[in-house]
Amino acid sequence: MSTLNLNDAPAISTAFSGTDAVTAQIVRSRLVAITDQMRVALQSVSGSPTVTEASDFFTGLYLPDGSFATMGHQVTFEAPPVGALIRHLLSSNMKLRDGDRIIGNDPFIGALHQNDVQMCAPLVVDGEIIAWAGVMAHETDMGGMDFASWSPKAKEIWQEGLRIPAVKLVDGGELRQDVLDMILAATRLPAQVGLDIRAFIATLNVASERLTELCHRYGTDVIQGVMVSMVADSEQRMRQRLLEIPDGVVHTRDFLEHDGHTDKLYTVDLVATKKGDSLHLDFSGSSPQAQGFVNCSRAGLMGGVAGALIPTLGFGLPWNDGLLRPVEVSAPDRLICTAMAPAPVGSATVETIWVVSNVVSAALNRLLLATPEHAQRAQGVSSGTMATFNLSGINQYGEKFGLHLMDPLAGGFGAFNAHDGQDAAGPINAPCPSIADVEVNEQKTPLVYQYRRLAQDTGGAGRRRGGVAAEVSLTVSIPEAEALVMTHGVEVPNSTGLSGGLPGGTIAQWFAPGFLNRNDPSAELNDSLTVPGGFTDLGSKPGAFPMRDTDVFAVTWQGGGGIGDPLDRDPADVLADVRRGVVSVDAAFQTYGVDLIDARTGRPTGWDATATAATRRGIRAQRLGVAAETLPLEASPVGPEIAPAGLEAGERWLPLGDRLRAIVSDSGEWRVQTLSGAVLSTGSTKWREGAVRYELPLPERVGRSLHRDLAVVGWLCPVSGALLAVDIHLVAEEPFHDLDLDLGSDITVGLALNTKEN
Repeated sequence: MSTLNLNDAPAISTAFSGTDAVTAQIVRSRLVAITDQMRVALQSVSGSPTVTEASDFFTGLYLPDGSFATMGHQVTFEAPPVGALIRHLLSSNMKLRDGDRIIGNDPFIGALHQNDVQMCAPLVVDGEIIAWAGVMAHETDMGGMDFASWSPKAKEIWQEGLRIPAVKLVDGGELRQDVLDMILAATRLPAQVGLDIRAFIATLNVASERLTELCHRYGTDVIQGVMVSMVADSEQRMRQRLLEIPDGVVHTRDFLEHDGHTDKLYTVDLVATKKGDSLHLDFSGSSPQAQGFVNCSRAGLMGGVAGALIPTLGFGLPWNDGLLRPVEVSAPDRLICTAMAPAPVGSATVETIWVVSNVVSAALNRLLLATPEHAQRAQGVSSGTMATFNLSGINQYGEKFGLHLMDPLAGGFGAFNAHDGQDAAGPINAPCPSIADVEVNEQKTPLVYQYRRLAQDTGGAGRRRGGVAAEVSLTVSIPEAEALVMTHGVEVPNSTGLSGGLPGGTIAQWFAPGFLNRNDPSAELNDSLTVPGGFTDLGSKPGAFPMRDTDVFAVTWQGGGGIGDPLDRDPADVLADVRRGVVSVDAAFQTYGVDLIDARTGRPTGWDATATAATRRGIRAQRLGVAAETLPLEASPVGPEIAPAGLEAGERWLPLGDRLRAIVSDSGEWRVQTLSGAVLSTGSTKWREGAVRYELPLPERVGRSLHRDLAVVGWLCPVSGALLAVDIHLVAEEPFHDLDLDLGSDITVGLALNTKEN
């Protein structure tokens, strides 16, 4: 098994004695500002909407050993991979000098996939490499057997596009035109890629100029010392944060379907062990590498880990390599998340890397949920996939065009314990996501939108609702173009919830040849949930197909996962959701159990409190298979902040969910019980052994096409019938316990609250 400790890095000089705190803070702020100036330079020179309008790029400053000291907030996946490129250069025999600009995109060296072109530069001051600058952006096409370099039928990486290991594009300040010509000869969009590469060079030049100015003002020892201290400070603060979280083991899984060849289901399995001030992430239980393009390399695995861990645990902390240094990642080679050449990895970013991010997010949020200080920050999985739509052809001017649509970033954000998830807010791995205006995409390409809107009922239902996703309907304004469509998450609800919250809606992709009658300008899609007749369900990976000006492609993206039993949602919030159009009248009643007044008018005026209480009791009774009269009419207040009733003297507790509490007696004996008083386990937090198993039917938007190898189970409180958790598991295997806290740990015991402390 291969194990990588993110703290294993070459030693760096920390000599900067005498720097006062004010100067150090000024330098830190300047370094962060330089990183943002790099972003401005990149977006100012690039001509790609992926960069100028959307946010699929990265900028950062690195220590001499490749550790990142600053990073932008666009794609958190990319910080470790650019560092891997730098470390590759340091271990090679390449002679580096001032003015060098190195380009690469090899997934088996440092890139996530071939489309993510990276450049880095040694920043030399007075003859010494005092730092590195790095930049990356997604390029729409880098060659290969299909436009966009995403080839669903590829079986080896050579079919996917040009691989650039690590090559000097600028040597000592002189552009190597022959190298640039070779790269541009491989792409179908040489003008766009060429402009982006020049934007990379400009970005690195800005970093070099600004850092040189800073060194001449404050001295190289001070600048290097501050950069080292930034990383060390973040590491120390991350270790302190881990000490605030209970010790234990979390087991999470997520799945992706179809490798481009067959509709096989693949598993990304994570066992996360948190002990003291360190975290071990073990992916050994994941599926073997696939024959198709859904794999990721080890660089992609590390990117996926960073993409979730940094924003989930790094709140309030400076984002740099220090956040990852307490983390050890283990996985043998040749898994779907550690694929080896010549395995294809063309769709890694939106397939396995994305799913890695999902399982890391799910695991860390289970730990946060059990942490009294941070329980309100616990969150469902956000936008569990990115459905890809690429378009290419000859435009109305006779020119080759290509578009990588970034609109799928507008999935729903996962719900928080403290509030609902934001609608169309995107994934956790893109902290500052953005997408192009409709008019920009229509101006730059022959794409035509029929609508771009929020998709009703796609947010995961719960006490706190996951954010709803967006959806689009598209056609083209030229006689014919070629579309390339692929995703996972059509048959897998990836945006899972917490504490009984339901997953967000799954992807739906539809295509209607000849749907638009050009002689009938009123022809358009209707607004109903049901797709009109003539539409074909494309499934997850239809690949490339022609798209004409009478055809329509429609897609709905994944919403965010919910938190808590939907029957615990405040009816006032359900009413507001229905009035906004993000929750349907049917879902209000069937999923949330709310009886709205004047519901069928389309503008309900309120809810019937008595009828709602009775409906909710009836649903809970139906889950348990008992008479409604045997259950209480009103549910008690719930949430991780609610103390369990009836604690005896000396007893303390930890929240495990909306209705679950781990309680420790004065003598050190532990039990898990619900807020309704049902004891589910003793001596461990494996509480499922005492809960009622329930074959949970998912709403239409979530479970309309569940993969044949998956099943869904809900776990109920045996007293109240409240939904405690939702498990999506393999049909061939039983659900497993997801949280096993170390109840003998001083950290775990020390975090337990008494009633007054809450």
